[in-house]
Amino acid sequence: GYGDATRLADALDLRQWIRWCDEHELRVFEVRRAHIELFGRSLEADGKASATVARRLSTVAGFYRYCFEEELLSRSPAAHVRRPRVDYESKVSGLDRNELGMFLVQAGLCGGRDHALACLLALNGLRISEALNADIEHLGLERGHRTLVITRKGGKLVTIPLAPRTARAIDLCVGERETGPILLNHDGSRRLDRHAATRIVKRLAKSGGIDKNISPHSLRHSFITAALDAGVALRDVQEAASHADPRTTMRYDRARQSLDRHATYIVATYLAGASR
Repeated sequence: GYGDATRLADALDLRQWIRWCDEHELRVFEVRRAHIELFGRSLEADGKASATVARRLSTVAGFYRYCFEEELLSRSPAAHVRRPRVDYESKVSGLDRNELGMFLVQAGLCGGRDHALACLLALNGLRISEALNADIEHLGLERGHRTLVITRKGGKLVTIPLAPRTARAIDLCVGERETGPILLNHDGSRRLDRHAATRIVKRLAKSGGIDKNISPHSLRHSFITAALDAGVALRDVQEAASHADPRTTMRYDRARQSLDRHATYIVATYLAGASR
């Protein structure tokens, strides 16, 4: 039931674990917990981020849990492995309001595919895979809203509304075509891929004078932070971002520690009207 990206990441993690075992002359089914923790320490010594180390240890733990469930092992050596504490704050380099506006201005000047891609990422907060897999057949109209059906994580189909700017950008990008991918490569022969999309995003950022290392996920990050800064309710932002856990959405809320937004002011104002 896992998606392609998850399977590729897990395979990479397991290959690194098995390579480490080979380098230390360890048999994969004979390791002990201390060996797995040493693997984690070696990743940290190589400069890997805490989140990367935690993910790789989680993959190794999942592998041995599966082996135990299939009775290939009498117990899992990774059952009680200690994982590094991961900083809950998002470290993705996002754009502020002015930078995001400049980015969209540059995308609009380029027009066509670049503008459509920028709008889907920055104004709808789509994951890059969701934007690239969108097809013309998925466009629709529902109760006066221009809509797009996308496939979220886990294969769930979701209908999202398109802002007028996004709808116009997509219409200009699609032109007279009636089927196929919304976003095509430079010669229109096939679907735009992740690497080309990343190059487009970086080029638009540079053209807008944005001196940050921007990726497609940076625009999703910027969409979420912009929505929270604009006062959109956390639950609505969570739904728009397709986060299963609201704590994931809260990672992007840069202003949640601001005293200006403390609930005491809202409650005091609300109750003041009742005490008269």
